[in-house]
Amino acid sequence: GHGERLALLWREKQIDYTRLLTLSGRYKPFWEVTRAGLRYAAARLSLTLDDAAEEQLMNQYRHLSAFPENREVLVELHRRGIGTGILSNGDPQMLGVAVKSAGLTELLTHVLSVHGVQRFKTDPAAYALGPQALKMPAHEILFVSSNGWDAIGATWFGYTTLWVNRSGMPPEQLDTEPTYNGRSLRDVLAHFPPAP
Repeated sequence: GHGERLALLWREKQIDYTRLLTLSGRYKPFWEVTRAGLRYAAARLSLTLDDAAEEQLMNQYRHLSAFPENREVLVELHRRGIGTGILSNGDPQMLGVAVKSAGLTELLTHVLSVHGVQRFKTDPAAYALGPQALKMPAHEILFVSSNGWDAIGATWFGYTTLWVNRSGMPPEQLDTEPTYNGRSLRDVLAHFPPAP
């Protein structure tokens, strides 16, 4: 009966912990941070979380479904000859499982994890992984995120950004806006010419 509240607090604390660790010059793999966030959220809501329930929830996190349009958009980008990738706070093993379970492995050119730099987004070292891997300047890369804070961090880094604001959240109030705003991943297609 507390699923929505637990999920929201879990995500909030997960991101809080990435910021706390990065600002403090410390690092833990994102999977450990995710588990710590779950434990905090359960304790905060006074929910009993035995080992079996914790593992069940963590395994659900590992196998999150992609949004329905994601596959069709990635297929179309691939058809147009556009390289695609993920730049994630997730550690490599976690990303490998998530990408495979979402059925997107063959559609992604790059799966980049901050694990190598041991700095979470919005640290510039995390965002630098994209231009390094693609061998392109950040402003020539369309960085797409459904998190407003991530879109702002990427904008500050120098990416051309698209915030996929699925739920109509208000913009971040830091005198910076993403380059573009959209409501679904389909909005990415407007930024690349159709295949001949």
